[in-house]
Order: sequence, then C-alpha cells, then structure tokens
Amino acid sequence: MDKKLNIELQCLDAIKGLKKIPSNTVDLIVTDPPYNLSKNYGISSDDLSFEEYLDFSSKWLSESKRVLKETGTIYVFMGMQYISYLYSILDRDLNFSFNSWITWFYTQGVGKTKGYSPRHDDILMFTKTKKFIFNLDDIRIPQKFYRSVNNMRGANPGNVWEFSHVHYCSANRQSHPTQKPEGLIERMILASSNKGDLVLDPFVGSGTTARVCQQLGRNFIGFDNNEEYIQMAKNRLEQPFEGFDSIDTRMYRVPNDLNNAEYRQEYIQNHIKWFLSNHNNMVEQFLADVRRKYPEM
Repeated sequence: MDKKLNIELQCLDAIKGLKKIPSNTVDLIVTDPPYNLSKNYGISSDDLSFEEYLDFSSKWLSESKRVLKETGTIYVFMGMQYISYLYSILDRDLNFSFNSWITWFYTQGVGKTKGYSPRHDDILMFTKTKKFIFNLDDIRIPQKFYRSVNNMRGANPGNVWEFSHVHYCSANRQSHPTQKPEGLIERMILASSNKGDLVLDPFVGSGTTARVCQQLGRNFIGFDNNEEYIQMAKNRLEQPFEGFDSIDTRMYRVPNDLNNAEYRQEYIQNHIKWFLSNHNNMVEQFLADVRRKYPEM
C-alpha cells in the first residue's frame, strides 16, 4: 500500500460515521447502500418498512451533502424499487444538481419465470453544485474507426455501461452478497476525482471502492457496521495488484482502418497507456486482437 495515502476503514454505522466527518472535506462519494431487499448482510436483515427506509436514506444522504466539497460528486447504486425515491430525495429534498442516470448492464442476473429477468442496476450521479470535477480524458473509450480527424484519445463512454459481475469462480470474489466490479468503480473515481483527493464510501461492503482508490492514488475513508466486512476489505488491500477484476470490453477494441504501419505502431503504444494502464491482465488479449485484425504486423 502507498504509505503516502490514507486508507481508513472503520466499523461504524453509516450515519454515525458520516457525522464524524467535518463539513466540506470530501471530494467524491461512491457507494452501494442496502437496497432494502432483505439480503443477508451478516448482522442486518435489510428489511426496513418503506417509511423507515426512506427516512434512513434521507438521513445518510443529507450528511453526505454536508461533508462534500462544493466541487464534490456523489454516485449511488440503487435497485429498481427505490431508485425513483432516492432521485427525489437528492433532487427535490436536498437540492443536489442532477448529472446522469447511469445504467449498468450485465449479461447474467437473477432468473425469473414470470416477468422479465433483471439485467441491469441503476447508478445516480449528482453533484453538490454546477461546478464539479469531470476528467473526460481519463475515462474515454477507443474509437471504432481510425480517422486522421478523429480524436484518437477516445470517445465519451456514455451512460450505459457493460461490465460483467464478479463471478463466483473469480480469484477476487469475496464472501459478500453484492460485490461490485472494480472496473465499474474505476471509471467513477477517475472521472470525478484527482490523485490525492478524498473519496468516501459510507457502506464499505466487500471493500471494492477502497481497493480501487488504493490503486488510483486517492485517499479513502469508509464505514461498515459489520466487522467481518471491514476485515475483508483490509485483507483485499494487502493483496498484490495485477489489474482490476473487470473491464468495459470496448477498452480493448482495435480500431478499424488502422492501415498505416507507422500510425498503427504509435497508436498501439498509446492505446495500452490510455485505456489499459490499470488492466495489465488484458494487454495480451488486446495485442492478440491487433494481430488478428492486422496480420501483417
């Protein structure tokens, strides 16, 4: 772990933890709160009444706004049953500034025999004010075609993101019911914070946000009321890093019409630097795809 970074994990209830943080000190909040779907989180059953859940949500979101800097951003994961209510709290009750409603699409999910099987989660992105950090160059995706007039640094990834779940056979899979992919969190942190900034997660869970912050040079503070999850997150921070456990498959897309050998060689080197710098485990696949598309190399 980088000794210059402060990665702090505390076993605390989210609201109690938030109340300990001074106002206007946090650059970014990325969090995946309980969806109130009766999942087993070890010491809590996640089954509040409707009114209790909205009151709980309002309280922790209110504290979140207090601790955010004026240039701060919050990303909140939420399931379909409560997403509109959280939107209303953020937009109408707390007067956050709406930016994006992101859809996380995945190919595997819960199967249903009556009705349609869910294949996405929603992520709300709000900012405290209209003046906020957004590092587009750090999250661009490769272009489909090479053109000299193109910005080959890449395109905006849009608000529909495809990342696979962290499969149970993955070496990085933790004993947690709602573990999120690292590549998904990577995009939010790169876009909405800078190196050395402070990122907060009031619901640490398996520790994904803490791990991503550690590798991207961000300071981090997080809370969870389950000591086992806090220890799980600490253990993840001690593991060697070989690349994040997931990636938007567009990131190793090889542009068509990259026929000039000189331009192609320069682009390939830039592609690895621009799009795969935190995904060393995907470089070989990208180079293999390049050789298939341009066999003369």
